[in-house]
Amino acid sequence: MSIQTARQTNKEESANPLDQLSSLLGEDMKNVNALIIDNMQSDVKMIPQLAGYLIAAGGKRIRPLLTLACTRLYNDNGPRAYGLAAAVEFIHTATLLHDDVVDKSAERRGKQAANLVFGNQASVLVGDFLFSRAFQLMVADGSLETLRILSDAAAIIAEGEVMQLTTANNLNTSMEDYLQVISAKTAALFAAACEIGPVIAEQDSEAQEAMRDFGLNLGIAFQIVDDVLDYSANQEKLGKTVGDDFREGKMTAPIIMALTKAGKEERAFWQRTIADKNQSSDDLTQAQTLFEKHDVFTDGMKMAHDYADKAQVCLHKAPDNDLRTMLDDTLSFTVERAY
Repeated sequence: MSIQTARQTNKEESANPLDQLSSLLGEDMKNVNALIIDNMQSDVKMIPQLAGYLIAAGGKRIRPLLTLACTRLYNDNGPRAYGLAAAVEFIHTATLLHDDVVDKSAERRGKQAANLVFGNQASVLVGDFLFSRAFQLMVADGSLETLRILSDAAAIIAEGEVMQLTTANNLNTSMEDYLQVISAKTAALFAAACEIGPVIAEQDSEAQEAMRDFGLNLGIAFQIVDDVLDYSANQEKLGKTVGDDFREGKMTAPIIMALTKAGKEERAFWQRTIADKNQSSDDLTQAQTLFEKHDVFTDGMKMAHDYADKAQVCLHKAPDNDLRTMLDDTLSFTVERAY
């Protein structure tokens, strides 16, 4: 199916550009998913059971899709991208398993979190297994450059997780601190997933840098939107419990923005609920009221759009074709979504 035909067909079927991109790359993703299923197997039965529990729950699969798209963007239709896209998804899934243990999450992708079903120890160890599988796939690719890009990203993600721990419950966290955390914790893998596309397609360093910066800015925008939606989304659509960040005391964009406009009484509220971890059942509603009062959701989305604009500038350094247009549409969807 041509890209143009796929776009026309998918517009009739769905208004979601991410679904359109997924449909266009459907055959490629089947190959990626086959590798994912094959490489999560083990004689230790709990490993495929636990890994499959999270992977089967779905998710946007946006990171491996970006690897496939950023490879095909440069007219490379070879199978090499499949293994690396699977590695990207394994890194992401491993971080989710670890995150849910650290955050004591109750829900992931609309299901009970794996750590509650299988236990914290199993979740951490299976996350380690998936990291190992990711590195095996990278080595199998045979390129030191792709190995460097993805292994650097894995290290940066771990640093981001630790940075987030240091900012939790800390009202002195600045917006710069927050952006540093999400650049490492989330955007680094987006950047790597996109950068390896032109590497696979044997493009020059300028193309690699453009796709890396596209992914980085897309990832930052994506996480800012996620953090706004944690307070403003419909819980059923979001696929996790609304207000998790509040209960965990995470210093995300909404709270940091609200604090800049807070008076003495409001700051005392944030001190009690976030810094002192003393929350009552109606405190989340009060926090949402303060966000509305200070236009935090609007300001947060504006910040996300600013990063999306930066991503678009980088994307437009790539070849002008229909796939680039679809990535443009996906970028717009990322900052306009409700889940």
